[in-house]
Amino acid sequence: MADDARPQRDAPPPKTALAGATKRGALAGAIFLMATSAIGPGFITQTTEFTAQLGAAFAFAIVISILVDIAVQLNVWRVIGISGLRAQELGNKVLPGVGYLMAALVVLGGLVFNIGNVAGTSLGLDALFGLDVQLGGALSAAIAIAIFVSKKAGVAMDRLVVALGFLMIALTTYVAIVSAPPVGEAMTQAVVPDTIDVLVITTLIGGTVGGYITYAGAHRLIDSGVSGPDEVARVSRSSVVALLVTGVMRVVLFLAILGVVAGGVSLTGGNPTAEAFGHAAGEVGMRLFGMVLWAAGITSVIGASYTSVSFVVSFSPALKRRQNWLVAGFIVISALCFVVLNQARRRC
Repeated sequence: MADDARPQRDAPPPKTALAGATKRGALAGAIFLMATSAIGPGFITQTTEFTAQLGAAFAFAIVISILVDIAVQLNVWRVIGISGLRAQELGNKVLPGVGYLMAALVVLGGLVFNIGNVAGTSLGLDALFGLDVQLGGALSAAIAIAIFVSKKAGVAMDRLVVALGFLMIALTTYVAIVSAPPVGEAMTQAVVPDTIDVLVITTLIGGTVGGYITYAGAHRLIDSGVSGPDEVARVSRSSVVALLVTGVMRVVLFLAILGVVAGGVSLTGGNPTAEAFGHAAGEVGMRLFGMVLWAAGITSVIGASYTSVSFVVSFSPALKRRQNWLVAGFIVISALCFVVLNQARRRC
C-alpha cells in the first residue's frame, strides 16, 4: 500500500490553538465568577424589594448603577491585570501593611457573606425539593468542596459558574416573559423616572462592585496567567462583559417582579421573590425560584471562598501550593457556622 493511501491519524491540535482555547476558558470563567459572585441571594432579595418599592422607576437606578459599576471595575481590573499583582500585593507596595489589612477585612467579610450564601443554597433546595435546610446547606457545601479538591479545580470552577450563570438568566427570563411586565413603561422610566432614590442606587453599586466581588474575576485572571500589558484589551473587555452579564440578570429579574407588581399583587410575605415567581408561573414558578436561588447561592459560595483565600495565598509559597485545600476549608467553616447558627435559631 502506498504511503499516501495509509490511514492517517488525526494530528493533535497546535499548541497555539490549545493555548487560545485555555485562555478563552479562563476569560469566560473570570467573567462569570465575578458576575455570579454578585448574583447571590442578597442580589435577588434586593432586586425584588426595590422593584416592589419603586415599580418601573427602578429601571433608572439599574441603568445608573451599571454605568458606575463599569467605570469602577474597569479601573480595578486594568490595574490588577496589567501589573499581574493581586490587590493585597499592590496594597503592600503602595503602603506596607495595607495589603495585610485588606486581606483580613476581605476574609472576615467573605466568611460572613458566605454563611448567608450557604443559607441561600439551603432555601433554594427547600423550595426545589422540600429538603431540610440544614441538610440542603451541607449538601451544597459538599458539592462546592468537591470542585476544589478535584484534580482540575480551576477548569471545574470555570465551567460550573458559566453553566449556572446561563441557567439563572434563562430561567428568570422565562418567568419575566410569563409575568408580562410593562416593558414600554420600564424603558421610559429608565430615562425619565418618576422617582430617583440615591440610596437605592448606592446600595446596588455596593452590592455589585463592593467588598470582595470586584476582585473575584480579576484574581481569577491572574491565577490563569492572563495578565501583563499585552493583555490589557482582553482584561478590559472581560471587565465590561462581566458587569453586563450581571446587568442582564438584574434586568430580567426586575422585569419578572415588575410584571407581578404591575398586575396589582402586593408582595407582603416573608419570601417576596418566591411569592412573585409563584404568582407569575404557579407551582412551576416556585420550582424555578428554588433552582435560581440555589444556583445563585452555590456560585456565590464558590466566588466568596475562592476570592477570600486568594487574598492570603500570595503571602507564602506554602499557602499558594495548598490554595484549593484552603478554599475547601473555608467552605467547611462557612457551612459549620451556618449549621450552628441555624440550630441556635431553632432553639430560640
